[in-house]
Amino acid sequence: MKILKHEVLINKTSSFPSYKDIIEEINTAISKVVWPVGTDKFTINPSPKRNGVKPIKNACMAHLRDKGWDLEKRIRLTSEMRPGPLDAAKTLRDQKIFALEWETGNISSSHRAVNKMALGMLERVLIGGVLILPSRPMYRYLTDRVGNFQELRPYFNTWKNLNIQDGYLAVIEIEHDATDLKSPLIPKGTDGWAGYKK
Repeated sequence: MKILKHEVLINKTSSFPSYKDIIEEINTAISKVVWPVGTDKFTINPSPKRNGVKPIKNACMAHLRDKGWDLEKRIRLTSEMRPGPLDAAKTLRDQKIFALEWETGNISSSHRAVNKMALGMLERVLIGGVLILPSRPMYRYLTDRVGNFQELRPYFNTWKNLNIQDGYLAVIEIEHDATDLKSPLIPKGTDGWAGYKK
């Protein structure tokens, strides 16, 4: 899997120098995502809307788990709000939490993911967060209407103008390495890469 773009929305990291190590861990985890399993790159079957999305993130999550990240971690953002679990979260030495979300839902889910991380930073529950989204070309081959980088991009200035004093927030655009009609379709649902399951 390759990274096309790393769009930084908030970069207030003077008191958070270790964010560079966290981003490197995330980049490495993304590079571990291959298809079919056992190959050295991500080759997608270019059949429109035929490939699933949920199994794609499993190899990334498995790598982060091995690096000390917690998967499916629940956090309380405010006294009134305890949203669904984060895909992955790293607790730092000062007990601050860095969040990672890999989009498997629609564009509304993408907005909720960034808003959840931004609110967590405003409330000083999170020190940062990253959302991973497929590119528009990759989107064409995935489950219909999954969130994608191009569709979220017009809203980036909203988050860039938040009054957040400390932390790091970004969106990463990912894409397949190659296409091949002979490549097996990625299963829809949560099955597919048993070896990478949490």
